[in-house]
Amino acid sequence: MATRKNLLYKALLILGLAGLSLWLAYPLDKKINLGLDLKGGMHLVLRVDLSQMDEKSKNGAVERALEIISNRVNEFGVAEPLIQRQGGEHILVQLPGVTDRKRAKELIGKTALLEFKLVNSQAKALSEAGQAGNPPEGYEYVNDEEGKPLLLSKSASLTGEAIKDAQVGVDQYGLPSVKLEFNEKGRKTFAEITASQINERLAIVLDGMIKLAPVINQGIDSGEAEITRRGGFSSQEASDISIVLRSGALPAPMVIEEERTIGPLLGADSVRSGIKACLIGSALVFGFMCIYYLLSGVVASIALILNFVLILGFMAYFNATLTLPGIAGIVLTLGMAVDANVLINERIREELKLGRPLSIAISSGYTKAFSAILDSNVTTLIAAFFLFQFGSGPIRGFALTLSVGLLASMFTAIFVTRTIFELLFLNRNFKNLSMLQLIGATKFDFIAKRRFFYALSVLVIGAGMFIFLKQGKNAYGIDFSGGQIQEYRFQRPVPVEQIRLLLKESGINEAAIQQFKEDPRIVMLRSSQDTAELASEKFKAHFKDNPYDLLRIENVGPVVGKELRQKALSALALSLSGILVYVAFRFKHFNFAAAGVLALFHDILVTLGFLALSGKQIDLLIVTAILTIAGYSINDTIVIYDRVRENMRSMRKMSLAEIINLSVNQTLSRTILTSGVTLLMVIALFFWGGEVLHNFAFCLLVGFISGIYSTVYIASPLVLAWSRKISPKG
Repeated sequence: MATRKNLLYKALLILGLAGLSLWLAYPLDKKINLGLDLKGGMHLVLRVDLSQMDEKSKNGAVERALEIISNRVNEFGVAEPLIQRQGGEHILVQLPGVTDRKRAKELIGKTALLEFKLVNSQAKALSEAGQAGNPPEGYEYVNDEEGKPLLLSKSASLTGEAIKDAQVGVDQYGLPSVKLEFNEKGRKTFAEITASQINERLAIVLDGMIKLAPVINQGIDSGEAEITRRGGFSSQEASDISIVLRSGALPAPMVIEEERTIGPLLGADSVRSGIKACLIGSALVFGFMCIYYLLSGVVASIALILNFVLILGFMAYFNATLTLPGIAGIVLTLGMAVDANVLINERIREELKLGRPLSIAISSGYTKAFSAILDSNVTTLIAAFFLFQFGSGPIRGFALTLSVGLLASMFTAIFVTRTIFELLFLNRNFKNLSMLQLIGATKFDFIAKRRFFYALSVLVIGAGMFIFLKQGKNAYGIDFSGGQIQEYRFQRPVPVEQIRLLLKESGINEAAIQQFKEDPRIVMLRSSQDTAELASEKFKAHFKDNPYDLLRIENVGPVVGKELRQKALSALALSLSGILVYVAFRFKHFNFAAAGVLALFHDILVTLGFLALSGKQIDLLIVTAILTIAGYSINDTIVIYDRVRENMRSMRKMSLAEIINLSVNQTLSRTILTSGVTLLMVIALFFWGGEVLHNFAFCLLVGFISGIYSTVYIASPLVLAWSRKISPKG
């Protein structure tokens, strides 16, 4: 045990870190940023289409597009936007609080190519072009904004590069217009054009659309011009045109590859649900630990609270963004953090049963539990690392909070709880540490029944994979297959058949419609094309007495879907490879690692099968859950491996089958308890985490339960099956 002086330093360090974290995180609403999925907004991934540009023009085109989009967004008045390059041709745009998707997409994606083109006013030439379809050389036969035909020059006399400024103005009828001011070069060119083309028409063309084509009555040398429209622009239209003209024309067209629009209502619901799940899950875990482990449980609960405080402090200090999956990561971390405390407490229980004094039992418990705690956390961190590398914003948020939480749990479970026990020893009356015990010593012959459970696993996986493969593309969500999801919440429930008829009237025939049983006011549409504008307009017109809120719109192109699928497979393959290498290194035997990873494959396939059976589709959140299962499910396997390694050193006369059986029986209670306590948090997410996290939690429930089964009946027997003779190492 530590000296009083060292103990004082430890206590001060713990209190200092706790105080610093609280100071950094307070007040939470100002120190921690919420992601778009929690406060609402738009997430866009744009591709700069360089296909029609020559090699010289391609140089720097993406950088110019990035700068122009940044200028437009800044003038749009969005608070704390994120605009950054992704890869070679993609630009990521995040607009917090923006839900007017039509306006935002037009403002960001509009090329804004402004051209001044001369019009051939000869009636004979216009008539011949209309009848014979043979316009004069250098001209094209087009319609103006009012639908009237005219002959427009193919070449521009002046472009938007000559614009110095563009502002909202008022035309002669008092309606909004766009006032243009030319730079010096543009002023001279415009003056020359108007002076030489009196009584001719000059069309103002924006992105190929003729806005107006007035007759030139006299030369204009003021360096100013005006864009008007019959009936006038709306104030918002005039403002948006002014913004894009001031920012300049994009060097190439923008293609929206991915769009995710989250309404403020869904964001607020997600925050409430996430907090509720966190509180309920924490209460369940605290309650169990305090009742089952008594004083040790109280110590563990104090460590968990500190763990949570440290996570908040870290996020505040590094200005991290909290997403909905990030909240799930915090909830899950608190459950996983208890695993270490359970391992330590069970080790202390064993030492006390051997008759050791309390101080020695506690010291020995921490020492013997350390390797299993370290190995199990490292494997989960490996999965989290690859999630962060290959994931998108919200998924990265989950990986970040999970990683930070696990690192904090190593500190709180090993250092903080031990310091608390050392402080308790200052009281001379502290000589006993009581704990309840639900599962006593067992003597099951798990190895003898291995063939039966092999067959059972093959049967379950086979049935699940048959259904999964039979579903084909329908097994995947839009993240991987492409398409669009729209989600609305009406004031009152609307029959699905009525919605289907309305959509058919609008020409939307292939949309899949889902109504939630938990809340029949919520309707979700899934289609292969972008039908959001048509559907929204139809709903507004038909349900005037039953208004709705837009909860979310997600739109993923097939190219992005393919890329996300490849990234998901890469993340899974690299995670399993990393775990395989680490376990083989730590236990000095490839057989141990291979059996553990095969058990992980078992858990993943079982989870996929249950997803298919329940009709749930695989999306990015499901992949996140699967990678979490891969990192976490091996924890129990590592605990058994750790005991096998320990027993092989001390029981050299026993056969490997006997050692494995003994090790599984010795660790059975903690295998059930560690996963069981984490499952309390997952159950809280499943029932109270909200609709967005429901499938994620379902996936974890199946995977973690399968993990307990595979640890006992798959991984351990496989070590025996693949090992003729293993000499103890380590």
